[in-house]
Order: sequence, then C-alpha cells, then structure tokens
Amino acid sequence: MVVGPKARAAGGGWSERARTRAFGPTAASRARSALPPDEEEALGKMAAVRRLFLTTPQTSLVAIRCASKKTGGSSKNLGGRSPGKRYGFKKVEGAFVHAGNILATQRLIRWHPGAHVGMGRNKTLYALEDGIVRYTKEVYIPLPRSSESREVICRLPKGAILYKTFINVIPTTEVGSFKLVTML
Repeated sequence: MVVGPKARAAGGGWSERARTRAFGPTAASRARSALPPDEEEALGKMAAVRRLFLTTPQTSLVAIRCASKKTGGSSKNLGGRSPGKRYGFKKVEGAFVHAGNILATQRLIRWHPGAHVGMGRNKTLYALEDGIVRYTKEVYIPLPRSSESREVICRLPKGAILYKTFINVIPTTEVGSFKLVTML
C-alpha cells in the first residue's frame, strides 16, 4: 500500500513505533506510560535532542560502482617519434658522380647549385654530368633593393661578409673503373 506524506502524518500506513519516532509520542501513548507528565516531558525533550544529534544518516538503495581496473593516463604530446628525413649532403668533395646522382637533400636552401648541378622541385641537388664533386664558398652580395638586403643585411654587424656554399661538378671521365662491353 502506497501512502502519501499527508496520509503518513495523519497516521495512515505507519506503525505506532515508527510514528512515535518520527513525530513524538501521541496522547494515547502518553496515557499508557506510567511516568508522571513532567518526567515524560523531560524524556520527550531528551528524545528530541537525541534525534537531532544522534540520528544515523539515511542509506539509499543506489548501487555504487567501484573501478575494476586502474585508469590509464592520457598523453597528449605524442609527436616527436617520427623518424628523421635524412636531409644532408650525399656525396663528399672529391667523389666521382654520374649524371643524375643526388648530391644533397635539403629543406631550406643550404647549398646552392653550381656548375653542372641542377635543383629539383624539393630543393634536391643532382649532378647534370659525370664528374668530380667540388664544394666552394663564394662571397654573396645581395641586390640593393632585394628582400634579403632589407631583412638579413640590416641585422648583421657592421662589416660582416655573407658567404654561400655552392656544389659544383667538374666534368671528367671516370678513372680506375671499367665498363662491361658485350662480346661481338
């Protein structure tokens, strides 16, 4: 039987013991007690004080779920684990190269193409002819109204000299190796 709060206060659906706990003793229960009225009143006040301070918290029937596994920490900075791009020079000075051999790979222009050297779309330098690799440094003087002279030169100390590194190929025939000739 489901009873609303007003019906409970009126006494419907409650046992006399529960009603006495919730609302205090009724006149009928006081008449049944064998104590004088002033002692009973003192006991009633003590019961009210006890109810205020010594009541146990009401427990609910809500299920509490506990973790069965430890939580794994999340990591946001997952970058930096990629392998390197292998930029750099591929042929040293004095090495013999064939036409089409890659001399250097670079992201920014670190080495400039010199004689008999071409530059690809991704700034890769490659040999245009068979020959020996030479690295040279040349003084670089930018044009007066170029963006380099406005942005780079003004930040340099007075009297500083700019150099650019060029990769050149000096055309020669290969010595000390042979080509396989088919028999006629």
